[in-house]
Order: sequence, then C-alpha cells, then structure tokens
Amino acid sequence: MALKLEDFMQWPEIEALEYGECSNPEMVLGARMADHSHVLVTAYFKGADSVKVRNLDNGKSYNMEKMDEDGYYAVFLPGKKIPSYRLLVKEGKKEKEIVDPYAMESPIDGMEENLFINGNHDTIYEKLGAHLMTIDGVKGTYFAVWAPNARAVSVVGDFNNWDDTAHPMKKKEDSGIYELFVPEVGKGELYKYQILGSTGQKVMKADPYANYAELRPNTASIVWDLEKYQWKDKEWLTARKKWKAKKEPMLIYEVSLGSFRKPVIEGVEEKNAFYTYREIAPKLVDYCKEMGYTHVELMPVMEHPFDGSWGYQVTGYYAPTSRYGTPDEFMQFVDLLHQNGIGVILDWVPAHFPKDEHGLARFDGTCLYEHLDPRQGEHPHWGTLIYNYGRPEVINFLVANALFWLEKYHIDGLRMDAVASMLYLDYGKKDGEWIANMYGGNENLEAIAFLQKLNQKIHARKDGTISVAEESTAWPKITGPVKEDGLEFDFKWNMGWMNDYLEYIRTDPLFRKGRHGMLTFSMVYQYSEEFILVFSHDEVVHLKGSMFTKMPGTRKQKFDSLRLTYGYMAAHPGKKLIFMGQEFGQEREWSEERELDWDLLKTVDGETSEHERLRQYVSLLNSFYLAHPALYEEDSKPAGFEWISTLDADNSVIAFVRKCKEETLLVVCNFTPVAHEKFKVGVPFNGKYKEIFNSDAEEFGGSGMINPRMKQSKKVKWDGRANSLEFKLAPLSVQIFNCIKTPAKTVKKKK
Repeated sequence: MALKLEDFMQWPEIEALEYGECSNPEMVLGARMADHSHVLVTAYFKGADSVKVRNLDNGKSYNMEKMDEDGYYAVFLPGKKIPSYRLLVKEGKKEKEIVDPYAMESPIDGMEENLFINGNHDTIYEKLGAHLMTIDGVKGTYFAVWAPNARAVSVVGDFNNWDDTAHPMKKKEDSGIYELFVPEVGKGELYKYQILGSTGQKVMKADPYANYAELRPNTASIVWDLEKYQWKDKEWLTARKKWKAKKEPMLIYEVSLGSFRKPVIEGVEEKNAFYTYREIAPKLVDYCKEMGYTHVELMPVMEHPFDGSWGYQVTGYYAPTSRYGTPDEFMQFVDLLHQNGIGVILDWVPAHFPKDEHGLARFDGTCLYEHLDPRQGEHPHWGTLIYNYGRPEVINFLVANALFWLEKYHIDGLRMDAVASMLYLDYGKKDGEWIANMYGGNENLEAIAFLQKLNQKIHARKDGTISVAEESTAWPKITGPVKEDGLEFDFKWNMGWMNDYLEYIRTDPLFRKGRHGMLTFSMVYQYSEEFILVFSHDEVVHLKGSMFTKMPGTRKQKFDSLRLTYGYMAAHPGKKLIFMGQEFGQEREWSEERELDWDLLKTVDGETSEHERLRQYVSLLNSFYLAHPALYEEDSKPAGFEWISTLDADNSVIAFVRKCKEETLLVVCNFTPVAHEKFKVGVPFNGKYKEIFNSDAEEFGGSGMINPRMKQSKKVKWDGRANSLEFKLAPLSVQIFNCIKTPAKTVKKKK
C-alpha cells in the first residue's frame, strides 16, 4: 500500500507552526522515519516557489510537495535510515542550498542539562546564549535560551526578517531549554527571542546570556565570538596567583568610564558621546600610574538601558555595554591595564534587576528569575525586581556570570553591590511588605547560601581573584569562612568608618571634641572583618556634595582638611578606595552626563592651582603608602596597630602606631586649625623619631609647619607611656614619624 503524505500531516501542530506558536517544531519539521523503508522530510518556507531535498548520500534530488498555501512542504525519500541532506529553496530566479536546522544534533547533553537544573553548571554560558560553531561542516550560530514555561520560542533577527515563524526553537523537556542551530548566521547578526508566554502573550526578549548588545535605546542582542582575542597579560596573571590579598597594598580608584573623560566634538563636550574602551584605556592607565593606584574599580559595565542608573540596573549580565565599544575592545582595555600593573575590579549587581520588557522580568510569561509574590520579588523603593535565589537555574545564571567575567575577561575581582538588600528579607520594606523565612526570621537563607557558594567557587580557582561586599550593616562574618557560617568574601566595604568620619569632619572644629569617639570607634571592630576604607561615588551624589564641599571652614581650610582626611585614611588600617575626582578636590557633585572638572588642575597666572597641589599631594601620599609596608602588611592583625592617644578630645588630636617587622611609624592627626609649637605625645619606645611625612608642607599648599630634624624621645611619662616626644604640630594635619629604637645597653661582666 502506497504511503500518502496527507496521512502524516499533523495539521494542528502545522497550524501552530505557521502562527509562531509551535512548542515542538521538530515534530513537524526535519526528517524522521515514516516506515522501515521511507524517510519523511518536511520544511516550512513562506514565499518559496519550490523546495527540493538533495540526498548527499546518493546525490539525488527530490521535489517537495507544497502541502498548504502558507508554505509547508513534504516529501518521502527512499531509505532505511535518515540520510545527510540539504534543502534547495527557490525564490524567483534565485535558488540557494541550506542546511535543515532541524536535522542538527543538540550540543547540550543530558549530563549538562542535569547540572544546569541543579544549579551546578559553572560554564553554562558556553551552552546558553548565541555561539558561533561548525556542525557537520556547516558554519552557523547555535542559539539556546531557558524558558521552561513558554508555549513556544523562536529566534528572530535580520537573518529571517524578524519572522517568528522562520526559526521556531526545539524544546528540551527536562530542562526547559529551547535551542536551535541556524546555519549561515555569523558574527555581528542582531537577534532576539520571540516568546509566546504561558498566558498567550508574545514578547520580544533580549538574550540573557548574550555577549554583546545594541546601543541603547535599541535592545537587540548581537552574535559575537569571545575566543578570537589574543591576550598579552600572562605575566600579570602569573604574578596574581601568588598574590596574598590581606598583606598586599591596595589603592583603588573607582571610575565611571563614561564620565572620567569625554571626547570634545567641534569644541563642545557632548554628554552622549563616549570614548571607546580602547581609547579611554591609555588615558586611565597614564593617570593611575602617575597617581600610584594599584587597582581600578569600574562602576557596572554590564549592558543597561538607562544611563541614569549608572549601570546598576543591568539587563545584559554577560555583555559589556556597547556604549564604549565591542567585547574585544573591553578585553583590550583590561589587557592594557594588566600590562601596566593595574588590577581591574568590576561592580557586579546580583541583588536586583529592572522591569524593562526586553529584560529578565516575566521572561517566559511567568516570574522566572524573580518571585511571583511582590513581597518577595520587588524592591518597593528602587522599582526593581529581586532574584529568586531558591531556584537552581537562577543561581546557576548568577554564579556562572560571576565566573564568566573572571574567566573570559581576566577580571581580578568583583565588588558585589547592595549585599545587605540580599541578606535581609525586610530590607527597605515596611511591615506587611515582606515574608519571613521558614524560621520566622528576616534573614534570606537562600541568598546566604548563594553568596557562600559563589565565594567558595571564586576561591577554588586559586588564581588570586577576589570578591568584595558592599554591605552596610553589622551582619557578622561577611569575610569569615563558610565553615564558620561566614559568607567568605575577601573584603567588606567599611561603611561604618566612612559614615562616622564624614559626620565628624563636617562638624565645625570648635565642636569636634564632643564627637571625638567617631574618630576612634572604627578600631573597636576593625578586626571583625577584612575591610576596605571607602569614599565612593555614593557619597558625592544626590545633593550630598563633593568631598570638597563637605569640608568646613575657609577655602584654604577645606584643602587642609582634604589632605588631612586622605592622610588619615592612608594611615588607618584597611585597604583604600576613592571615587574619581575627589583626589583633586572636585567642587561640583559628580554627574554621569559630564566629564570630571579637569580644568581645575590648570595653571592660573603662572601659579599651580590649589586643586593641582592636592592632586600632587595624593600622588605622593599614595607613593608613601606603597613604600611603607607598616601601612598595609598587618592590616588584618592587631599586632599591626597600637593606640598612643585616644582621649585628647580637647585638642581633637589622635596618635597611633602602625608597624610590621620592617618598620614602626608614629602617626599624629590634628583635627583643628590650631597650631602647637610644642606638642607632646607618648611614644612606643625610647629612640629617635624622624618626621617623614607632613600634610602641612608648603609644597602641598600648607603653612609649612614641619619638623625638619630628627628628634630624640625623652623619658617623660605621657599618654601612659614611659617615653614621650615633643614636636611642632601643624593645624589640620597628619604627621608621620619613622621610629628608630635605641638599642639596649649591653652590660659587660667583670672577669
């Protein structure tokens, strides 16, 4: 009995295919055995005049029969197995030979699916997303996206005129991954996923795993190849493996790439114009080398739609923003910094994501990445959505993303934004706006487990990469090991020190004695965590004023106070971070719409400007810090710090010692504009004391009240010490002395 094509037509599925609503297109497209001696080949081409199948095994061609008016074709091929074949599609006078996407094997095997659905596929970014590859000698792009609750998914782009019926994707039922290899789609092609959601609504989504994206306001993803770039930073990576973060000096320069420098177009600075990654890299390298910064920390460079979010509302977690160029150019940026001995830390945002339609929100028609209940899934004040940290595939998305930046872009560390908002279920919420955990508490147990898992994976790399938490509460053991119920970050931003200090320094010096404890309290908890001291971008926006305007007093006193502030910061235990522009006393608040006020550094009437003097001071201060291991080697150990004077509130003076095996330094800070010709402090031992740094030096713009000669301590009790030192104490200053201990006398025994 002869086979009839009509008997094999699955018309409901074919109709769904033609409406872009077919969830399993492999049922009605491609090749399958019709019986023991016939192969059924089906295809769908709207607008084709004819379609043939060319059997590569026997060289014969077979005309396909058009089964309906829309463009569904079918044919029987003789044979006992499915052959290799091509489709010959004729439109008008043109005929092209193409590979059938539905004849390709899946690059994702069952083991990888299992790893993903259990949240353990650390390189899932090599499977999901868009990947250039050659299958059976055919070049093209393999697309894969996780959308388990979608009714149907199609990949659309310029290559198919954004037609959601052209390339419906095959669904892997176990994982909910939709996939399709599309021949002849190459690097630079625009694409999105057309998703028929669970509610029947169609929406265009950018690829969550895309490596590149269109420049806003456009939102399409772009096919890219991350494997072509030839890195030249082997020397840096080799040295980094031996890096001991706790003992190393760290001077971090926090940067917004789009506003560090801006190109001038026809004599006018254009707020929507940017230097590319390649163009800005040498400018940043030169400046950081001149200033002595060891690391650059970039505000988020992951793709984001709104400039005013500064990158903290991410839609493309796997794509460096196209505002500044291509992924290859960002690799060049990192590479150049590494070649010049400068580390790169990225701000990373695992706490929340925006509601933009093309992004992760309600991705497959359901709350896939976020919680359904707004009490769990939304930040009411930020207008953003909270990740569902209890869903393994979401955890896999985030963990793999963090590792992706370390692996593919050679990033040296991740600073995780808004960690406190992840740890507390009631963060920023009123009663009734949140749901307690299973024990009735406000701790987000799933977020805790996520952070612990991620940090352990980062440290398992053993390549010197680090993680940093921006965490603003007293949550214990942020930097403690997981085995002791810690989160295992390498460092935590010391927000307490920053808040106390800025509140103190804003106070009129006449009233500072009433707030003296704000200067000393940080040492009470210094060794509870591994800290980075920060004056970040958050402190110079939203009408908070720049660091310059926070300083009280006359213009001169403002500069004096800034030198004191940065000197005290350098001497205090903890690594250091400062936001760009504050090192030269920018007077205006920072705005992402304009570059830093570099004009402030220009010479005026032949005189060095006050801002340039401050910049030079910070450069020298950074060099001083790097040259003295006592200021960083023992940051995390009580043995590296010793108080000398904490009780002199009347004079607003503190004194302490920083030390290591190689040296001992005495630090004295005067927080009033009062000068003292003869000021006395206790000293750690009898010896000689040489002033090696003074922020009041004339070259920095100070009054020049220095101590040029080495001084011998005296056996006069002071500050609870057996020996003391008398010296000139400059107003609003930090002064540092090198301490040389007098050797104990050896008593010779009589024979």
